[in-house]
Amino acid sequence: MTGTLLSVCAVHELRRDSGWGGITGIDKRPVGKPVRIGRYGVYADVQCDRKHHGGLDRAVYAYADEDAVFWQEQLGRVLPHGWFGENLRTSGIAVNDAVIGERWAIGDRLVLEVTEPRTACGTFARWVGGAEAKGWVRRFTEAQRPGPYLRVVRAGVVAAGDPIEVVARPAGAPTMREVFARG
Repeated sequence: MTGTLLSVCAVHELRRDSGWGGITGIDKRPVGKPVRIGRYGVYADVQCDRKHHGGLDRAVYAYADEDAVFWQEQLGRVLPHGWFGENLRTSGIAVNDAVIGERWAIGDRLVLEVTEPRTACGTFARWVGGAEAKGWVRRFTEAQRPGPYLRVVRAGVVAAGDPIEVVARPAGAPTMREVFARG
């Protein structure tokens, strides 16, 4: 299975948030040039709450452009790359059918391993804003389009347009949707 890396996103601006910690790094935007991804994620990105959104096992968050298009239709607005708080916007790879332990090679060196699905939170709902914010966590959960967190197996430099190749897929491992549905 192969796909394409459409963009690499990092924090554009730290924002105040009424949730835990009082600040969020959810405002991510495309970097626009080759960027290094190391053990703790995208160079120059910020994870304000590593207990819930970062650290070694959640170093990188990927979201599929196909899922973003679904949400654009649902919300009736353009959702730019990084809007979901994702580090990687992908195309052509079924990120929600990825299995725990699946490995992706991106570019010529980077290797990532799927660890768990993203869980929507209050910070995400506040980021969505407007009338959609109310009930957003439930709505996002019911749509079963969470996107995966990934750990960095081998650091590397990547850029928009790089191929994404699934290089290992453990037999019998649960998919993102299966894990997400279990809650």
